[in-house]
Parts: sequence; C-alpha cells; structure tokens
Amino acid sequence: MERIVLAYSGGLDTSVAIPWLAEQYDAEIIAVTLDMGQGKELDDVRERALAVGAVRSHVLDVREEFVREYILPNLQVGALYEGRYPMATSLGRPLIAKRLIEIAEMEDATAIAHGCTGKGNDQVRIDVSARALNPAIRVIAPARVWQMSRPDEIAYAEKRGIPVPATVDSPYSTDSNLWGRSIECGVLEDPWTEPPEEIYTMTRSPSECPDAPAYVEIQFAEGVPTEVNGVAMPLLELIHSVDTIAGSHGVGRIDMVENRLVGIKSREIYEAPAATVLHMAHRELEMMVIPRDLERLKRDLAGTYADLVYDGLWFTPTREAIDAFTAYVQTRVSGTIRLRLFKGDCRVVGRQSPFALYEHALATYDAEDQFDHTAAEGFIKIFGLPVETAARKAPEGLRPTAAAKTQKSGG
Repeated sequence: MERIVLAYSGGLDTSVAIPWLAEQYDAEIIAVTLDMGQGKELDDVRERALAVGAVRSHVLDVREEFVREYILPNLQVGALYEGRYPMATSLGRPLIAKRLIEIAEMEDATAIAHGCTGKGNDQVRIDVSARALNPAIRVIAPARVWQMSRPDEIAYAEKRGIPVPATVDSPYSTDSNLWGRSIECGVLEDPWTEPPEEIYTMTRSPSECPDAPAYVEIQFAEGVPTEVNGVAMPLLELIHSVDTIAGSHGVGRIDMVENRLVGIKSREIYEAPAATVLHMAHRELEMMVIPRDLERLKRDLAGTYADLVYDGLWFTPTREAIDAFTAYVQTRVSGTIRLRLFKGDCRVVGRQSPFALYEHALATYDAEDQFDHTAAEGFIKIFGLPVETAARKAPEGLRPTAAAKTQKSGG
C-alpha cells in the first residue's frame, strides 16, 4: 500500500485531506505537524490527525531551528515583501518542505502532500522546495484537484464526522507561527470592508490600549537581538517578549493588497507585533553604522531577498549568496534602539552604537562644531562641475533657464 506524508495543520483543508487522500489513492496517510509557535492551535493535534484517519502522526518542535535558520537571516537582511509583510507564513514553508522530505524518506513514502490551494503562494513554496531537496518525490495537493469550495469542504467534513475549526458563519482561513499570523477569506475578500475586530488575536484594538505609551529598548550584537529593556534572553524568548509588549499596545496590524506569485492581487491581513518592532529597530541601527552606499545596496538586496522568500526560492544559490553578504554587514550592527509604542503606533525615538558613523562634533551647529565649513565651497564646485559643463555645452534651446516656462491655454 502506498504511503503519503501529509503536512497537517489541524485546520479544515488538511483535516479533510486525510480521508480524501486515503480514499483516492488507497494509501496510508502519515501526518506531520511542525511546532513553529502556533500555540493553542497544536492542542491535541496528534489525536486529531489519528481520529480522522492518519495511521501515524509526527509532531516536531522546530521553533529554535525556525528562529535561527529562517527568521534571523530574514530579519538581518531586512526583507519585507512589498515593503510591509514580514513573511511569517512564507518563511515557514521551506522548513515544512524540508521536514516532509525527511519524514518521507524515514517512512519509505512515495509522495508528500499539503493542503495548499491552486491560487495561493504556499503551493509554490512547498512544491519547489521539495523538488530542490528531492527531485524524485511526488507532490500531491488535494485542494488543487478536488474542486470543493470551503462550504463544500465543511459539508464533506460534517458528513464524515470530522471536527474542524471552521463554519459557514466563520469562514476565516488563518496561519500562524511565532513570527506572525495571517487571516483571509470571508468578508476580508472585500478590500473596502474594514476588518472586524474579532479576527485579531495577537494585538489589541487601539481603543483598548493603555493611555500611556510604552518604551522598549532592543539591544543587538552583530545583528542579533539579545536584550529587551536591559534583560538578556535567548532569541526565541525575546520574540515572545516583544510580541507580548507590542501586541498589548496594538502594534503589528497590517492590512494590504499584495501581488501574489500566481498573478492575482489579494487582500491580506497580518498580525506581526514582534516582527514589526524588530524590523524597525534593526533597520534603524543599520542606518547608524553602515555607509550610505552600502546601506542602499543592502536595501536593494532586501527587496530581492523578499521576492525569493515569497516566491518559494529559499533553497537557491542566490539566497545563500545574499545571506553571505548580509553576514559580513552584520559585524557592524551592534547597539541599542529605543522605540515608543502607543495605540498601534511604533516609532524609533533613540539610538546608540559603539560603531555609529554619526558624530556629534560633525553634525552639531553649536560651538563644538568641528566640520570644516571652508572646504564646502571647493567641494560644491567640483561636485557641480559636470552640471556646469553640460549646461554650457548644451545646444540652443536645451540649456536650463531661470525663467519659468508657461504654456498658454488653447481655449
């Protein structure tokens, strides 16, 4: 009998997928669930998988690996998809694919499966990652072929007595890990509709936040967050701590229309308190310690990196090369950033570093000013020489003029 290793979340799609795969392929289904910080979502997940027909269920704690090998490199490069999304879901998919391949080899399975739909991004991330790790493996995606809507899936589950955390009245599809949470479907598919407060679980509504701001100091050592408000802690614990503080002040809500890899625009809601704060703090510290040209090159590479992660191209030479470049830059990124959190707003209000390129004696306009003002005139003359030469040599009619040109109306 064939064996199929299924990435099992415990949600609607994968709960339905277990009996569906068993029936369609006459196969034994082995469920694999990765603990990446989902919290209560994993309560009794092994029992649930076995109850709906899995012959075995593996639940693996990969939180430390997720933080060190996926979240941290992404934070250090500063990758935010389309400038906003910290990619909690995107970063988890290559790790899921890696562990699916490992369990498939251990279980002598001929295929792996997942619950991704045919118009989502996750199908690409898992499929491509799996092919990079084991080109011979077969990948099955039931939701791409069974042609069931979410109400159809709910009815399918009810008919077979499968308990699932979704109803027709509450049709939200969610995904969460320790780096953030995504929410879609239902009324959220209308980009004009304000997200109902009920969808949020990690962040308070600004109206319910404290009336006094909170100040958070994040200390970094070579690009790694190491302390919160003077208290040293491991990175996993630090992320949880910042999540709690920032979430209680409403920080980390993202409502955006993004460009999916499959060619459609999609309205997405995210909660990412720790990611929002840490990305802002890390970027601000880099601005203090690296030169302008290097910072701009790194910013360009951050956009490339974000696209690689979002598009499922984690296991590629390009990503590894950018990681190597980023690791070199991080040797300078040590210091402390102070942020002010207040009713959903997060902003940097202080920064310091032993490697800061900011020098008070050069920046100040007070008596301590050590900037050589007399050098400015010669600098400006040489800097502007190409502009001056081009203006003098320009053909008649193309030379710049101080007189403003106006265009008369024809009417």
